[in-house]
Amino acid sequence: MADFFNTPGGIALIILAQVLAVVAFVMISLLFLVYGDRKIWAAVQMRRGPNVVGVYGLLQSVADALKYVVKEVVIPAGADRTVFILAPLTSFVLAMIAWAVIPFNDGWVLSDINVAILYVFAVSSLEVYGVIMGGWASNSKYPFLGSLRSAAQMISYEVSIGLIIIGVIISTGSMNFGHIVEAQDGRFGFFSWYWLPHFPMVFLFFISALAETNRPPFDLPEAESELVAGYQVEYSATPFLLFMAGEYIAIFLMCALTTLLFFGGWLSPIPGLPDGVLWMVAKMAFFFFLFAMVKAITPRYRYDQLMRLGWKVFLPFSLAWVVFVAFAAKFDWFWGAFARWSVGG
Repeated sequence: MADFFNTPGGIALIILAQVLAVVAFVMISLLFLVYGDRKIWAAVQMRRGPNVVGVYGLLQSVADALKYVVKEVVIPAGADRTVFILAPLTSFVLAMIAWAVIPFNDGWVLSDINVAILYVFAVSSLEVYGVIMGGWASNSKYPFLGSLRSAAQMISYEVSIGLIIIGVIISTGSMNFGHIVEAQDGRFGFFSWYWLPHFPMVFLFFISALAETNRPPFDLPEAESELVAGYQVEYSATPFLLFMAGEYIAIFLMCALTTLLFFGGWLSPIPGLPDGVLWMVAKMAFFFFLFAMVKAITPRYRYDQLMRLGWKVFLPFSLAWVVFVAFAAKFDWFWGAFARWSVGG
């Protein structure tokens, strides 16, 4: 049996099992994320939320998913049927394959590549095509205009996210997520992580992640008063489910990126306690809780406010921060807090 796993067929089987494990983790997490999102929102509004289907309503997400699956898929008469179906599949698949380079523990990663950050950027930048395809294929001017607006929003905040991450890359000297986590492994535990030297960028990254994933207060594509102009207004049943699943998977990916880039990944916050995957998952769950709380307590932005914030505030601020980090790393300011590239090489 051991010899079999050294053959091409055995290696392919191992890779397939690892892929299925990551997909199972993401999809099972998706059910609980939707449930938690609704429960947190209900708690803020002093109501009970899902509490009937299953124990404490835990099976409500499963029931909702089944409802979407068994409903009839309605395609508008004038729509481009091929592109109409490919659009939600594109959004869902691209959101899933970004997880290939996300490590959950030391060595627990599908593909441990040295350009992992570039890979995530490449995949996330392609996700905008699903939005544009969905709006264009509907053969209606309202979804089309909504898709252009959503695409502009996603592209605008990718710029600031990229500049923020460049500061972390400068500090580490590597684009490998494992190296970035190793660079934060210091004797001070929680205070050795990048959230402290890159403190202002944590807030910019979090807000940019909200806008990048169309989450409140930047959920203009799903705004109740603007549904007639949303890119997915013509979608129903399983295609609509794929759009929403892709969105939640992207949100969970942003929680993972926040954890890896600024909060030590799988590292323990207290020196002496063992590191491990449980710390990684707990931190991701905490950041999703923050995503849910923002949804519950903040009013929605207007579109012009959203774009002004991205281009006139976040872009110059993040660009100035890159310049500052470059000088701080070059001249070893602040006792080397910004220069840890000896780890990543």
